[in-house]
Amino acid sequence: MISTFLAGARWLPIAALVAFAVVGPLAGAALSRRPRAAAALLALSIAAVLGLTLTPGGDPAPAIRCAVGLPSLSFTSVESLSNVLLLAPSALVAGVLLRRPVVAAAGAVALSVVIEAAQALVPAIGRACDTSDLATNAIGALLGGVLAFVALLLARQRAAVAAHPAPEPR
Repeated sequence: MISTFLAGARWLPIAALVAFAVVGPLAGAALSRRPRAAAALLALSIAAVLGLTLTPGGDPAPAIRCAVGLPSLSFTSVESLSNVLLLAPSALVAGVLLRRPVVAAAGAVALSVVIEAAQALVPAIGRACDTSDLATNAIGALLGGVLAFVALLLARQRAAVAAHPAPEPR
């Protein structure tokens, strides 16, 4: 369903990635002062990830299916960029909420492992796991962690400026 839409708008994932890289740290810095809003957004983003990855997507498979191979990341591939974008927002928001971007990125990678395992072990959902998906999801988790780090730096800088305003010229 989503892949069909994105096939007609091949520019959308790259535009979303660029927008996320620019807006993400600013939004994260603003969320750093709003833990309830950050927690709500984290819950929504994880629910969206689970909905996109674990809802039935094909014919139930009779056995475990898992494509194992080297990841293929291409900035012209809709699927690659979509997988990078899948966990990046969750990692960003979790990193800002926890104030631990590395832990948040690791948690997002762990979530990707759980999703791929569920896709392999639950044939009724009609999904197949893929190591390329895991790799591109991990890249997105790391991107989210880096952007969370930048957001926290921006938040600290804003707090320092607010605590020590520049003197007014005479």
